[in-house]
Amino acid sequence: MTTPQEELLPSTRRALLHRIAVAQAEGRTPSLVAAVVRDGRTVWHGGRTSVDGHAPDENVQYRIGSITKTFTAVLVLRLRDEGLLDLGDPLEKHLPGTGAGEATIAGLLAHTGGLAAESPAPWWERTPGSLRPELADVLGEQPLLHPVGRRHHYSNPGYTLLGALVEKLRGAPWEEVLRREVLEPLSLDRTSARPRAPHAGGWAVHPWADVMLPEPSEDLGLMAPAGQLWSTSGDLAKFAVFLMQGDDRVLSAETVREMRVPAAPAEAADVVDGATYGLGLQIQHRDGRLLVGHSGSLPGFLANLTISVADDVAAVVLTNCTSGLLTSAVAADLVRIVAEAEPRIPEPWRPLPEVDPSVLELAGQWYWGTHAFALRLTADGGVSLGPLSGNGRRSRFRANSDGTWTGLEGYYAGEVPRAVRRPDGTVSHLDLGSFVFTRQPYDEGAPVPGGVDPEGWRGIG
Repeated sequence: MTTPQEELLPSTRRALLHRIAVAQAEGRTPSLVAAVVRDGRTVWHGGRTSVDGHAPDENVQYRIGSITKTFTAVLVLRLRDEGLLDLGDPLEKHLPGTGAGEATIAGLLAHTGGLAAESPAPWWERTPGSLRPELADVLGEQPLLHPVGRRHHYSNPGYTLLGALVEKLRGAPWEEVLRREVLEPLSLDRTSARPRAPHAGGWAVHPWADVMLPEPSEDLGLMAPAGQLWSTSGDLAKFAVFLMQGDDRVLSAETVREMRVPAAPAEAADVVDGATYGLGLQIQHRDGRLLVGHSGSLPGFLANLTISVADDVAAVVLTNCTSGLLTSAVAADLVRIVAEAEPRIPEPWRPLPEVDPSVLELAGQWYWGTHAFALRLTADGGVSLGPLSGNGRRSRFRANSDGTWTGLEGYYAGEVPRAVRRPDGTVSHLDLGSFVFTRQPYDEGAPVPGGVDPEGWRGIG
């Protein structure tokens, strides 16, 4: 019987070990632990340390900083899925009197609420939360720095507000709600708001000398929903599986997909970097790969969780130093190593179990004006529409119970295509948001907007 560790090729495992060994040595971090997930389970763990014979394993806790935000986002989306709020609701509707109430729930999740990046001094990450006992202490006199919804501006106080929202609607502390609704159902037994042995200590490494200084480990109080949690590579590997597949005890697959959709307008620099933000998840393009997840940092700790859904590979990297190591680059490299060395083997092609003849009739070539498109039936019971060649508007469409479809992405997201039939039942054309798709370019027998010249197609002479 093989173990998950043996499922990767020896060469792949060595490449992963080499990558984290280089990261620990060049990053000069006291310790580093990492995990890789593939096909819904953990297939590799690795650890490096400056202490001989004492490498951390998947059960050693590290502080994960802002990866906590993704957990808080899950709690908020549970409230939405239960009908207790709408993402378009202003915060004031549910949590009045904050001074930032015009920000929407979605805006706070995506950091487009216009709030400041940090709470007023002293810096909250190195001081006890007791210094900020009220939301007013976290938000300061001027909570909003930007027009609501206009730009992505990362905000730690924004997630404090979301934590307060969870507490208000659940009638229980954020930590208790998180444990009951996320940690326990997903069996994240080594994730907690306060450290539990065995756990790493946080260190600052001198930038110009190989010496260290211990960092404080504060209880963040009201700022906890933005960065309080401690976790392990083992637990975060399981959390990565959840963020890829969903779990109906916590959030459906459809809702976790929604978390991965860009929800924030990109700044010019972000366009260059190919980075944006979803609902509690960072999104970036790197090495031709779409990656989602979150980074985290608090004094003495750096963390990263990175997922490539297309490759079905995720990586976790945790370390106990304040700076000097780009964990997002290491995690992305771990994903790349596995995805390139052992590319995903596609599922066997299988014919559809059944097909509606009226839908099959629509498959094939269509024209929007002179642009050639193909409509295909998909294995999930929906359809896809895209150009036959080159770039152009394309989308998958989800099947609805009434026999229609709804666009899932791109220009046609949310749009509903409709097959328009003649009195004899044959299909005249497709209507998609007022665009008329016909079987022939500018079919004179279809209601092409603006009509078709009665003289038809002709040469130049």
